[in-house]
Amino acid sequence: MSDNPQYGATTDFALPEIRVLALTGSDAVGFAQSQFMNDVGSLGDGQWQWSGWLDAKGRVQAFFALLRLEPQALWLVTAQDPEPMLAALSRFVFRSKVRLDVLPVHGHGRLAAPANARGSTSTGNATDGIELDFSGSSGARTLMLTGTPGGLDGKNSDAWWRHHLVQGCPSLPGTALDNWTPQQLSLQRLNAFSVRKGCYPGQEIVARTHFLGRAKRGLARIVTEAAASDEVEITDDKGRAIGQIVCRRGRDALAVVPLEPADLPLHLAGSVVARAELASGLER
Repeated sequence: MSDNPQYGATTDFALPEIRVLALTGSDAVGFAQSQFMNDVGSLGDGQWQWSGWLDAKGRVQAFFALLRLEPQALWLVTAQDPEPMLAALSRFVFRSKVRLDVLPVHGHGRLAAPANARGSTSTGNATDGIELDFSGSSGARTLMLTGTPGGLDGKNSDAWWRHHLVQGCPSLPGTALDNWTPQQLSLQRLNAFSVRKGCYPGQEIVARTHFLGRAKRGLARIVTEAAASDEVEITDDKGRAIGQIVCRRGRDALAVVPLEPADLPLHLAGSVVARAELASGLER
């Protein structure tokens, strides 16, 4: 298998893990702006960004692609179960004119460039389907969001999620991120949070870390010897715990580790693991 996952058919395949939580109503954008870590107000209709929802300690409770469809409609596209987020967010609606719904939207992937979407600009609509550009330096990718299943199989979905990992996006199916802050997950690489837009849960922690330069850990891509291992603790050459694996696909994994020194040897299950370069181009 090549170092960069530029493989797999260019035909469409199912991404059953993709789910959509919709925010609609006259206060949808304002509500999202007050809750999520990126600048929702900067998006025009049809544009999207990476974003997330933090707790008061700045830890990532949810991570998603946030698409502004219309002036009063936002879609949160995620690989996680959206129901817990819907329930948690609903507690903060109060009198805001916003409705939250999990939509029956199906994700289809293609390991090829989009027909029309480019960068942070999507094409299509909620009725006919929406096309998003997930391309980066590891290869071209297209995500389609549609209301019909399409009868597709998911045999190439593993290649899709490995692109996510190679590009430093930790939002893989079944991955919990609530142990870490955005900077510990190096989400600045994806332009996924704002330090200037104003208040949101965890904003003080994020801003303090940014302006005082206190991020001591970040995301690293590592290559393990064993494809199947449940070990998650990263240690130094003296066996001391210094980091933790966030997500893995086969022999590739993303781990939160110390940023300095950059050549610090990393061990997993007693063996040295090699560092691999993170691909670029997935920032939006």
